[in-house]
Amino acid sequence: MRYYLGSDLGATKTHTLIVDEAGRALGFGESGPANHESVGYDGMFHSMYDGLEQALNMAGLTREQIAGAGFGVAGYDWPSEIEATVSVIDRLDLPAPHKFVNDAVPGLIAGSEEGWGVVVVSGTGSNCRGWDREHQREGRVTGHGVLMGEGAGGSELMHRCMQIIGYSWTKRLPETALANAIIAHVGAKDLEDLMRGYTTYEYQVGAEAARIVFRVAEEGDQAARDLICWAGTELGEMANAVIRQLQFENLAFDVVLTGSMFEGGAMLIEPMRAMINKLAPKARLVRLNVPPVVGAVMLGMEADGYRVTSDIRKAMTETISVLRNASLRQT
Repeated sequence: MRYYLGSDLGATKTHTLIVDEAGRALGFGESGPANHESVGYDGMFHSMYDGLEQALNMAGLTREQIAGAGFGVAGYDWPSEIEATVSVIDRLDLPAPHKFVNDAVPGLIAGSEEGWGVVVVSGTGSNCRGWDREHQREGRVTGHGVLMGEGAGGSELMHRCMQIIGYSWTKRLPETALANAIIAHVGAKDLEDLMRGYTTYEYQVGAEAARIVFRVAEEGDQAARDLICWAGTELGEMANAVIRQLQFENLAFDVVLTGSMFEGGAMLIEPMRAMINKLAPKARLVRLNVPPVVGAVMLGMEADGYRVTSDIRKAMTETISVLRNASLRQT
């Protein structure tokens, strides 16, 4: 029996999963954040190590029994970071072959029917990556949000939301119910106090407030509805950039949607779909319905030259939730 390991290294937490060659989940670990941009490469190692130990202990396996490993690494954005990332993985003392990718890619591998296509991430931030069928060519955006004019995750949505509220205060735009909703959210006295406190950094309005925009839009506020339409269109533009890079325009492929913003539903997704289907009419939008760590395990299988079948995908999907619940009961 062969065993495979995957690790999804995130900005807030790290998930590690071990499965057997049939895809049955055997070991799971949840550890701390592992994005080197926030915790450094030592912090990245400790989170990876802790998650690996938890998963090995639950599975009753040793490092030497792992046949292949895959890692989705938050903060791995540029070739200049390859050497440092390799050095951290080497410290885990895994003798198995391994592959690592940006942390957006495992969601694509797990969520697309055949393990290739495009993935769009919209959570606190946003990202977009794509892989061809052979996993040889990659398309991407920078993943650096407002800095590079890319959107829209919750942070970018709220950045633009506050601009719109500012426009309404200066009478550049009509009044919007978003203003009173954000005033209540931060505890400001009135709109002028909100503008003062926001521009002096007393009041912080981050991605956590994105849900307010969706609520106000559902209540009928046109500015909020337009703002969500803008976000969906921006996400569609990001996907189209990657589609052009990979020359997918005439292909049938999956666009995997992952991240909390997509919980907003059709108001966000339909403008995105319209934008993508103008360029790639055969593209199919699908929601990721398994943890991204499943895709990291599949990457580990690929590193070993082991083919991921539909039965293996099904087995992982059916068994990981049971294993995660068992892990939570132990903590």
